[in-house]
Amino acid sequence: MPSKYSEDDFSLILASSVHDMKNSLGMLLGSLEEVISEMDPANQRQANQFATLQYEASRINAELVQLLSVYRLQKQRLPVVVDEHYVAEILEDQLARNETLFATRRIEVVMECNHDLVWYFDGEMIASIINDALVNASRYTKDRILLSATAVADQLEIRVCDNGSGFPKDMLGVQSLHNDAKEFNQTRTNLGLYFATQVAELHQKGQLQGQLLLCNEGRLSGGEWVLTLP
Repeated sequence: MPSKYSEDDFSLILASSVHDMKNSLGMLLGSLEEVISEMDPANQRQANQFATLQYEASRINAELVQLLSVYRLQKQRLPVVVDEHYVAEILEDQLARNETLFATRRIEVVMECNHDLVWYFDGEMIASIINDALVNASRYTKDRILLSATAVADQLEIRVCDNGSGFPKDMLGVQSLHNDAKEFNQTRTNLGLYFATQVAELHQKGQLQGQLLLCNEGRLSGGEWVLTLP
C-alpha cells in the first residue's frame, strides 16, 4: 500500500518534530543548569556526572539547531542576514551560554578581542557555530580554552583553541562542501562541521569567501578551530 505522504511532506514533518524537540531540550537544559548552580556536587564523581550531563544536553541541542538550520538552508527558508556587529559582544554571549559547563568541567577560558572590533556577518548563524565549537572544545580540552578574534588582511579570524590532544589527522585542513563525502565521516563533529562550513561559505565579499580551518599545535598546543570571514 503506497504511503499517503510525499517526500516533501515527510521532510516538513521531520523538521517540525526537530523544532519541538529543540524547544523541549532547551527547557531541559535550562532546568539542568539551575539545578547544577543551586546544588554543589558532593564529590568529584558527582561533579563529573554533572559535567557529562550538561555537555551531552548542550551537544544534542546544538545538533538539533544545526539540523533544522541545514533543512531551512536547503529549502531557501533561512536567508543570510548580514549586519554590523561588535565581535566581542558575540563572543561574550557564547561564553555566557556555557559558563556553567566550563565551571563544572573546571576549564579556564580566556577571551581576546578588541571591544571596538566591528564586522559584518549573520550574527545568529555565526553565534551558533562558535557556540558549537566551544562545546566541542570543552569535551576535548585538558583544562584551558582560548577564544579570540582579530582582523587579519581585511578578513576576520575567529579562533577556538584548546590544550587537548588535537584533531584527528584526517580532519585537518580547510573544510569544504566540495570535499569527498568520506571526509564527513561518522564522528560526533560531523553535523557541526557541515553546518559551520555551509555558514562560512555563505559569507562572501567580492572574490573572497568565508572558510573553516581545523589545525593542531595552536596557541595552546592542542586543536585550533579557525573561522575566517571576508
